[in-house]
Amino acid sequence: MSTTTLAVLVPLLPFLAAVAGLLLGRRAPGFVRPLAVLPALASAVLAVLVAVRQGGGRPIVASTELTPTGSVPIDLSLYLNGFAALAAVLVGVVATCVQLYSTAYLREDPRYPSYAALVSLFTSAMLLVVYTGDLMVLLVGWEVMGICSYFLVGHYWETEAARSASLKAFLVTKLGDVPFLIGLFALATDAGSFEIPKVLGTVAAGGLDHPTLIALLLLAGVAGKSAQFPLHTWLPDAMAGPTPVSALIHAATMVAAGVYFIARLLPVFTASAAALVVMAVMAAVTMVGSGLAALAQDDIKRVLAYSTIGQLGYMTGALAVGDRGAAVFHLISHGAFKALLFLGAGVIIHAAGTNSLAAMSRMDGLAKRVPDAFWTMTVALLALAAIPPFAGFFSKEAVLVAAEHAAGGHSESAPGAAGWVVLVAGVLTALLTAAYATRLWLMAFRGRGAAAPDHGKEPLAMTGVLWLLAIPSLGLGLTAGPIADWFDGNALTPTLTTSVLGTGAAAVGAVLTYALWQRAMVKAAAAPATGPAPATTGAAAEQPAAVAATVSAATAAAESAAETPEVAEVTHEHPAVPAGPAADPGRALLGPLHPHAADGFHLDAVYDRLFVRPVRGAASLVRFLDREVVDTYVRGAGAGPRLLGSLVRRAQTGNVQSYLSALLAGAVVLAIATAVLANVNAGS
Repeated sequence: MSTTTLAVLVPLLPFLAAVAGLLLGRRAPGFVRPLAVLPALASAVLAVLVAVRQGGGRPIVASTELTPTGSVPIDLSLYLNGFAALAAVLVGVVATCVQLYSTAYLREDPRYPSYAALVSLFTSAMLLVVYTGDLMVLLVGWEVMGICSYFLVGHYWETEAARSASLKAFLVTKLGDVPFLIGLFALATDAGSFEIPKVLGTVAAGGLDHPTLIALLLLAGVAGKSAQFPLHTWLPDAMAGPTPVSALIHAATMVAAGVYFIARLLPVFTASAAALVVMAVMAAVTMVGSGLAALAQDDIKRVLAYSTIGQLGYMTGALAVGDRGAAVFHLISHGAFKALLFLGAGVIIHAAGTNSLAAMSRMDGLAKRVPDAFWTMTVALLALAAIPPFAGFFSKEAVLVAAEHAAGGHSESAPGAAGWVVLVAGVLTALLTAAYATRLWLMAFRGRGAAAPDHGKEPLAMTGVLWLLAIPSLGLGLTAGPIADWFDGNALTPTLTTSVLGTGAAAVGAVLTYALWQRAMVKAAAAPATGPAPATTGAAAEQPAAVAATVSAATAAAESAAETPEVAEVTHEHPAVPAGPAADPGRALLGPLHPHAADGFHLDAVYDRLFVRPVRGAASLVRFLDREVVDTYVRGAGAGPRLLGSLVRRAQTGNVQSYLSALLAGAVVLAIATAVLANVNAGS
């Protein structure tokens, strides 16, 4: 079987599984789990075969015209280069792990059949984005992922949080998709084709007439899809969906699509130095802001969500300095350990009965209750904090090396200003990342207080996946040398300067956080418990930032542990955890900035005042004009005939004598009028 045929089957198998799952889910429930897992596994195996055959060599290009358009044609095409092949392997492996994990995690969910089918469709759409060589076909996969995320984030549609989060995710990403679509058409107009190889050829020949405008329009869509400032606010709220969905969105699909798109078309962006500087500033603000926000979150999934935003900022920063090899290397590395973090968090949530880190910090022995999650999440958090020799260290260092290279003026495409912005923000974010990773580990696994509930060993389908993902989280970085040939050939190995800067910053963040946690533990131990929290059963609901800013840690933790369907699916009974001050080093680290960081620096409130309220005001004005002005004319146009009809209706009495009298009177009037007119004419 040819490589092209294998590549076609990679996205096709999950698509067929999605169709079959939607059609047979209720009629043949016994086939749901095999239809979810086996096609994803087969797709992952085929993706590995395609990657082995491609081997990091010359791109494999194949296309056939889909339909004549009269101007720019649309083709079904493949464009397989090294990083496309590796990205497809990541998507296939993570999707398989998510589907396998979900068979146990959502085993009692009545909507599991539709959930599994949507995950398969989600996977197929991302693989289509990865492999396609035509921008319009890429747009199809791009938009299918958007609608799948809407349904999956809103899986627990009974809750207000899930409904609001799914709608917010859809609208915010669509806000970026509008300029993205305009940018695609402008790019195709300048290039005369939607095919990626022809577009890149046009760019190389200097054929773009408006490179800055096109790059900025496309960047708006990427900011929405990959949750970059200022369109990142949807991603933390998307944690209202099931945890496996969060793993899929954060690790291998949706948010990775925007970064991958820029890497695919990087020459389009490097054609404009201004666009690269804008991209660098966007990445820097995203990295630092998300790191600060992660330090203030109580919900373990929201900590990981802000972590994803920051790591995507690293990738965007690497692209801003013109190194897509470093960006995609970090995308693959991050996909492995972030999937592990979310799936491990799901195990912890089910064991503890809460998303709240504050509640977990008042549980003793949680690490012993879930040893698989403890050890594998420790590996993933070390990778996230970029501690050598874990995978995150090598991929993050590749980004810093690229930034240092550009800052020194050694990059042919990126301005030095972009390099300095990314380098400084990257080092600062390394400190923040290590700080919130350490905080999460300490609060989740080193709590003191009531004994954590013991529900026995978690299902093998959940724990086995964790150990599988721990392998690349630990060892993927060791491939930094040979894997460089799969990208552009630029070295991905760390340098002494960036290693000292990055690892030193991470060490400072971890040690400082540990010291502040020790101090917070002493203070928490000195304060007496105030009795059981009113609601410590279930996963954390979304905690309003105003509450976080004004109430005690104990009350906030209790409120964030409100019951939701995700934990209610498990029949565990979770004893109430005594309320009390939580040992949270994040409060000491952030100081007066803490309430603002907990609320995402009030960006939602800013958007509400700048956009939501004016739009609602305009809608109210339009409604008033429609009802009071336009409808008045419409009602008037109908009132006139109705009035005339009522007058005429009065004459219709049904009395024949009245009709004859009226007829006679009319005849007399006409006769008199005729005589008068005749006399007048005779006299004249």
